[in-house]
Amino acid sequence: MADLVYINEAEGKKRLMNNDKLYAKLLSKFRTETNLEDLFTYADAQDWEKTQIEIHTIKGVAANLSLIELFNQALVLETQVKEKSLNPGTLENLKTCFDETVSQADKVIAKYA
Repeated sequence: MADLVYINEAEGKKRLMNNDKLYAKLLSKFRTETNLEDLFTYADAQDWEKTQIEIHTIKGVAANLSLIELFNQALVLETQVKEKSLNPGTLENLKTCFDETVSQADKVIAKYA
């Protein structure tokens, strides 16, 4: 997974008129407010509507902040949820990707703190 792009910092900041502090603030908010527990609970219960809402939200935030690999993983999961055919490995991939994205976000946040 070392070749994967988790955060495209330049693109993320560009979306915010190159405001470093705002980008760091939004990454921090993403880091503290994104909770995968609800997503996993809904997916385990096969509550497709709630799972769809949760993953769509994560995908949107990832797109807006240029969290590239998280967006890609969320897109895969969202497609499976729409088809009501969830591969359990997809959830694990999303969790692993989320953890790495948060780790890299911490570095970006520290840079602009």
